[in-house]
Amino acid sequence: MEGFRALNMPRGATVMSEAVYDLHMFVLTICIIIGIVVFGVMAYSIYAHRKSRGVVPAKFSHSNALEVVWTVVPFAILLVMAVPAVRTLLALEDTSAAEMTVKVTGYQWFWEYEYMDGDAEGVAFYSSLDRRSDRARGLRSDLSPREVDNYLREVDNPLVLPTDTRIRFLLTSNDVIHSWWVPEFGWKKDTIPGFINEAWVEIKEPGTYRGACAELCGRDHAFMPVVVVAKEPEDYRQWVAGRSDTSDHGATVAGREREEP
Repeated sequence: MEGFRALNMPRGATVMSEAVYDLHMFVLTICIIIGIVVFGVMAYSIYAHRKSRGVVPAKFSHSNALEVVWTVVPFAILLVMAVPAVRTLLALEDTSAAEMTVKVTGYQWFWEYEYMDGDAEGVAFYSSLDRRSDRARGLRSDLSPREVDNYLREVDNPLVLPTDTRIRFLLTSNDVIHSWWVPEFGWKKDTIPGFINEAWVEIKEPGTYRGACAELCGRDHAFMPVVVVAKEPEDYRQWVAGRSDTSDHGATVAGREREEP
């Protein structure tokens, strides 16, 4: 059973990812039933009306009743699937009633996170590939990728968010098109220069959720992972209290610029 589940899409860790998963399973079930019915009828027809049994083909060109049935039935099935699909899509794009807002800006090749309001208002920092992964990816590195935990999937500064909180994301870019993607959240959004995309998330369980840029954005596209650490609200407030504010915001970029070849 576990092997079968591995072939399916994950249920995710947010309210909307669960809604997307439920919609996926609903539509998949309908498709499986249609497949069983259609191929069942085909198999029966091939077996029961084969030439070796002396079956004589019917002599008609069309049937008005049958044409009405196979037009109306698929239309009704599409309506049954369309209603929950539209409801889910509308909910996915509805960023109203957010309890806090985080701005995400894509750069070549790292992310900037800014907490726009809430307990962490004013906190901002850059998030880039962690130094051990960056070191191990070199051709003549003395550090093997096998020695690095979460190789190419770890960052120096993860985005920290509270659970059970409706969080709005404002996503943009400073240079080229990137795409911010965490599979367990159930969506991904392009970050486009001069344009703001919106999305929202409500994480149900604490944990570490990993993603990456999902839009080919240049030389180091493969080396700009996304890491989100979800904490219980009380733990999140403690994390906010432990931040020194934005004093380390510029240091990370300066350090990166010095390391660029």
